[in-house]
Amino acid sequence: MRHRPKGDSVRRGTAIATAVVLVLEGLAIAFLNWLLGLIVQKQKMSMGGVSHTSMAVGSWVAGGLFGLFLVLCAVLVLRIAVRDEMTGRFSRIVLIVCAVVHGVVGAVVVGLVGWAAFVAMMVVLGLLVGTLLLYAPEDRERRQAETTSGTGERGTAPSAGPGGEAPPATA
Repeated sequence: MRHRPKGDSVRRGTAIATAVVLVLEGLAIAFLNWLLGLIVQKQKMSMGGVSHTSMAVGSWVAGGLFGLFLVLCAVLVLRIAVRDEMTGRFSRIVLIVCAVVHGVVGAVVVGLVGWAAFVAMMVVLGLLVGTLLLYAPEDRERRQAETTSGTGERGTAPSAGPGGEAPPATA
């Protein structure tokens, strides 16, 4: 049986929590845009000469696409948690884009909705950034070097690499 250090359970727990929150957020965004589209259509609202039907369809499409993007991010994070390692450059870029979007939306939402919505966006941002940092590729390389050398233990500094220089430190 493989011995699992405590750090692995924290990493997986963070990634699973991030995936669950992203799925819930994706469903909430899709539902909210569906509801806004219905309201625009029933009240026959228009803005700048755009018909109410076009505005409703635009709300539905935008909500669906954004909800799908968040669910895609959740699937990527869940895949990372299952494999217990970062899956690749594409996944990392998508999750960074998702984190940036949450930061921008959080800044906008504080003025439009209030501080509670801002805190919710920052919690999701924190989970995303935490997942990205906990599964940093640099850490994986360091852990692999520790296990192959046989002398490195968790919690101690890794041994010097080839040429006698120490590996780069990660934040």
